[in-house]
Amino acid sequence: MARAKAKHILVETENKCEELKKRIEGGEDFGKVAKEFSKCPSGRQGGDLGEFSRGEMVPEFDKVVFSADIGKVQGPIKTAFGYHLLIVTDRKD
Repeated sequence: MARAKAKHILVETENKCEELKKRIEGGEDFGKVAKEFSKCPSGRQGGDLGEFSRGEMVPEFDKVVFSADIGKVQGPIKTAFGYHLLIVTDRKD
């Protein structure tokens, strides 16, 4: 069964998500940005979601996590919770 590890940042607006993505792509540390801005409790751990299987996260996450390049910031991804930036840190297919 496919498993992945990922980090994410949850914010309320698409504009904020785009702003944070530019900062990370410009060299800021994903984990530090997550600690400062993420509205998800995982932000305290730098956005770390740990390891999970397909179907354990919302469908919008699964689609990205199990297809995106490892180490590349993805997003904004809209879910019922808000807007997310996501980075896949490991995946086992």
